[in-house]
Amino acid sequence: MDYLDHLEAEAIYILREVAGQFEKPALLFSGGKDSITLVHLAQKAFRPGKFPFPLVHIDTGHNFPETISYRDEMVERINEKLIVGYVQDSINQGKVVEQRGKNASRNALQTVTLLDVIEKYQFDACIGGARRDEEKARAKERIFSVRDEFGQWDPKLQRPELWSLYNGKIHKGENVRVFPISNWTELDVWNYIKREQIPLPSIYFSHKRQVITRNGQLMAAAEYLNMDEEDIITTRSVRFRTVGDMTCTAAVESEAYLIDDIIEEISSSKISERGARMDDKVSEAAMEDRKKGGYF
Repeated sequence: MDYLDHLEAEAIYILREVAGQFEKPALLFSGGKDSITLVHLAQKAFRPGKFPFPLVHIDTGHNFPETISYRDEMVERINEKLIVGYVQDSINQGKVVEQRGKNASRNALQTVTLLDVIEKYQFDACIGGARRDEEKARAKERIFSVRDEFGQWDPKLQRPELWSLYNGKIHKGENVRVFPISNWTELDVWNYIKREQIPLPSIYFSHKRQVITRNGQLMAAAEYLNMDEEDIITTRSVRFRTVGDMTCTAAVESEAYLIDDIIEEISSSKISERGARMDDKVSEAAMEDRKKGGYF
């Protein structure tokens, strides 16, 4: 088999295992290419029937407009259920405190909102688009990754997954995060998107955008950034390799207007995909610390 066929078959098998083993699963949808790929794989796994789970988006309120537009268009097109949890609601309820300062971001606040959504709808499994090649904390996480009753992950207590056998047995209150494309690389995802002709938000392709340079990174000059006189706005040709909160997601200068251009660009890049995420630079263990607290 072509290697993409192998990766696709593995992901579809995992999605069907989730449907078979859990009572109330959900698919976490960010509007990024990985979660879009998951939706495409779910269509292959379950059509012509409906998905056995809703899509769940945790909306920081500081998302790229192109991402939200894509999300709404996609949900209407595939006719599946979407549940949105709003970080602003968590702020209004006093469950989280909005960060202050020049580098303030709502990204870390998503964890509380996600855990509230999981509790409200009693989800026992949450499917995510994380991949092992993205970041070292994700590299050591299992495909079925158990979270305790507080949503926390203990990297020292993980189940073996020999012969691709996945154990979804959990105690009441626990839930499992499931990563069907964990074994894929960024290049695999783009080659699959090309082969399957999957539409993406426009921000993944080169476009003219007003940006500022902050901490050596190009950030979209959005109203959500706390800008001052030191922040000089310029117009550059950029694209985004990863999609998240606008306050922590940096762009890269690029002239890649087509998927083939992007694949060539990634193949020669010496910077990882998550190298453009400011939230990963807080500390050496930033991602692992967030996962231990219940992050995606």
